[in-house]
Amino acid sequence: MGREAVDYVVEKTRELMNAATCSSEAKEAAQAWLDAVGTEREAAETKKYIEELEADIMPIDNLIGFAESEAGAQVFGADKAKSVAEHAKEIKAAGAKYCDCPACAAVEAILEKKDSLLEQ
Repeated sequence: MGREAVDYVVEKTRELMNAATCSSEAKEAAQAWLDAVGTEREAAETKKYIEELEADIMPIDNLIGFAESEAGAQVFGADKAKSVAEHAKEIKAAGAKYCDCPACAAVEAILEKKDSLLEQ
C-alpha cells in the first residue's frame, strides 16, 4: 500500500475512532490496525480491520428499517426516529448506499481503499 493511501486511511481511521457513533468493536479494531501499521502484523490486522468495518457499516435500507421500528423509537426517541428515517430515505433517493453518520461515513471512505489496503 502506498504512503498516500496509508496516510489517508490513518486520517479516516482517526475520524472513525472520534465519531460518537463508532462501536467499541470498531474502535478496538481501528486501534489494533493503527498499532500494526509498519510492522510485521500489518497485513493480518488489515484483514481483521476490513472484516470489522464491513460488519459495522449500516446499509441504508437497514437504517430505514431500524429507524421505523419500535427498537429505533426506543433508541432515538419517537420524533428523532422519524427524522432519521426521513433523512435516510432522502439520502437513499440521492444514491446513498450507507448511513451517513460520522462513523459510517469514515468507514465508507476507508472501504473505498480496501483493495489498496489488502495489496500487501
